[in-house]
Amino acid sequence: MARILLTLAMFLLAAGCGRSDGPQETGSLPGSKPNAAPQPAADGEVPLTGAGATFPYPLYTKWISEFQKANSKVKINYQSIGSGGGIRQITERTVDFGATDAPMTEEQLAKAAGILHLPTCLGAVVLTYNLEGVPSGLKLTPDAAAQIFLGKIKKWNDQAIQQENPDVKLPDKEIATVHRSDGSGTTKIFVDYLSAVSPEWKSGPGTGTSVNWPGGLGAKGNDGVSALITSTPASIGYIELAYAMQNKLTFASLKNKSGKFVAPSLESTTAAGAGAAANMPDDLRMSIVDAEGEDAYPIAGFTYLLVYQEQKELAKGKVLANFVKWAMQDGQKFTNDLHYAPLPTAVVEKVNKKLATLVGPDGKPLLTPTP
Repeated sequence: MARILLTLAMFLLAAGCGRSDGPQETGSLPGSKPNAAPQPAADGEVPLTGAGATFPYPLYTKWISEFQKANSKVKINYQSIGSGGGIRQITERTVDFGATDAPMTEEQLAKAAGILHLPTCLGAVVLTYNLEGVPSGLKLTPDAAAQIFLGKIKKWNDQAIQQENPDVKLPDKEIATVHRSDGSGTTKIFVDYLSAVSPEWKSGPGTGTSVNWPGGLGAKGNDGVSALITSTPASIGYIELAYAMQNKLTFASLKNKSGKFVAPSLESTTAAGAGAAANMPDDLRMSIVDAEGEDAYPIAGFTYLLVYQEQKELAKGKVLANFVKWAMQDGQKFTNDLHYAPLPTAVVEKVNKKLATLVGPDGKPLLTPTP
């Protein structure tokens, strides 16, 4: 009898340990199984699941809400588990679409042939800080930003910072840097920028969705970094503009390629992406950090949806194609209020051309051609 009770207890313990009520650090979705076949809903609903970047999460939440109002049979679930998780999940086909701020590498694409990158909006990565008595607008040069995160500039009143801010009384306090602990497209955009402006950074930590940070504190997601900065005096970290605005955080102005200090805003982000369409490659993957232009904010980038060009399920494929098409048209009007910059018209046209190539299991286009 004792043996039976012990076996039952071990079974219940294992079941409890296996339970998860939310996204995992590894980027897995609750209950997901690699290559699991989607289960149709009994009431005729068409469910879509997506996962990935935290960067556009507030915008995608709004888009999903608005799209579902007009399409009551559609149920879309998007989980913000980071760009690295989004890439893994779409590669393993455990979601219907992924999301990333960092375009997939050639190596990643080789493991998931047939994935398209569809830009959805532009965003800015801001350097936000928690420094008592210092309002938004602290001026930082590219070299100072790199040296802070390399751990070479250790105090807030370092001459490299003070000389650009002569009217600000900076404290003699140690700088605490904060970075993402998960695989992140926000990280990719930020370290792409540091690599573009600092040879020392480029030959050291380098670029990627995760890097070996010289030091500092780590937190998961834009929300985690925001919370850690808020609770850590004398700290500085990088987050998406929307999170900084929503949490009323202070953030720096950066000297751009033209030598002008520019604050992050919708206008300066749009300026960074203004020339992108002309130089955009056919697969739409590109970095626009340290952009040309007097009014361009230097840490900006596109964020992408990841979808398979050939959809395995006709009903889901049609809903997904129509959702993205709606996002390109009606959805763009929601960007400004949520502190994202809308796509330039020329980029929208490129995305619509890609959408026209999406096909179902029968090889036929999922969208009805526009007359």
